[in-house]
Amino acid sequence: MIKKKVLDPNRVRCIERGFSFIPHRFLTEGYLASLRQKELLLYFFLVLVSDRHGLSFYSYEAICSLLQLSTDDYIEARDGLIGKDLIAFDGTLFQVLDLPATLPAGAGRELRPHPPKVRHRMGQTLQGEPDGR
Repeated sequence: MIKKKVLDPNRVRCIERGFSFIPHRFLTEGYLASLRQKELLLYFFLVLVSDRHGLSFYSYEAICSLLQLSTDDYIEARDGLIGKDLIAFDGTLFQVLDLPATLPAGAGRELRPHPPKVRHRMGQTLQGEPDGR
């Protein structure tokens, strides 16, 4: 087990006014892997700006501007998150929902393994071996 220590005691994070969180299940139960890049960007943004009930009311214009998304990309990402049961949207108000008990059927994305060359380099890095340049 890795023993952890604070690396910079002058920069320890603390909760002040706002607070956002993403449950660890988001990673461990495949929700992160199920999202496309723009869905992930929009989801993290909505988590960041939401209140304690998961509610936020940023307009699509503001979201597109801040996240540098086209309107089509925004709509596709929003609809993808709704389809994966991660957010609700009533036309004005967003709600980041509690994670569903299980990932909705068909929400997963087939993950491709790393190509052999990448796996080899990753293995060298993890084992502390020189990269052979």
